[in-house]
Amino acid sequence: MSDGVTIRTRKFLTNRLLSRKQMVLEVLHPGRPNVSKQELMEKLAKTYKTDAQSISVFGFRTHFGGGRSTGFASVYDSLDALKKVEPKYRLVRKGMAESQKTARKQRKERKNRAKKFRGTKKAKLSANPEKKGK
Repeated sequence: MSDGVTIRTRKFLTNRLLSRKQMVLEVLHPGRPNVSKQELMEKLAKTYKTDAQSISVFGFRTHFGGGRSTGFASVYDSLDALKKVEPKYRLVRKGMAESQKTARKQRKERKNRAKKFRGTKKAKLSANPEKKGK
């Protein structure tokens, strides 16, 4: 980890319902374009005495002129809580989940085919996408 990087936490909140600590991170990094999320997770893990896998950092914006970035962080009590609460796209970014393999056009076509049906027929169509339910 590089020296000269300072992390400040603002708006700290302990969220018992989602079993996490959430905060706004203010990162001071003079002379550097930005700080990697991995580096931030490791520094937060050391500060909050947890492993870096149970931390999620996102939404960073570098301020004009550089040297300062602001983002959001969640420190989860356990890995299970993180997997249960975090959005799927963030889990994919962390390498904890697989992304959708179907093509976007196929998903849209399936959605539009399903719009023509109601109730159990729609459920059958989504369960068996190969057949056209006409």
